[in-house]
Amino acid sequence: MQAQQHLLKYSIKPSVQRIAVMNFLLNNKIHPTVDEIYISLSPSIPTLSKTTIYNTLNLFAEKGAVRVLSIDEKNARYDVDISAHAHFICKGCGKVHDLTDINPDIFKIPEIKGFSFDSAEISYRGTCSNCMN
Repeated sequence: MQAQQHLLKYSIKPSVQRIAVMNFLLNNKIHPTVDEIYISLSPSIPTLSKTTIYNTLNLFAEKGAVRVLSIDEKNARYDVDISAHAHFICKGCGKVHDLTDINPDIFKIPEIKGFSFDSAEISYRGTCSNCMN
């Protein structure tokens, strides 16, 4: 799906910066940080700032187009795949991987009196197969 169409799907007005950031997310499923997006896009968009990227990602999250991950203790990471899935972060290389072969029941939000849940984030930490070798 093209970045502009994806933005419009979530009622986000396309701009050069928003299209560039969304295009990066759609084509790089690496759960990037603001810094990683900035390093990749700034050579082609010299006027782009980290603040613009941060604000753009916050807008995307607010509209439901991306999910903010708190799996990384140092940085927020962003996932354009908003479907129910878990994440794994490797303590060796720091890469975040999607885990889709998980029992879908763990994503059901519980109904507990006195609480109103908005979302759930399930993550695992360990060592990936590349770092084990």
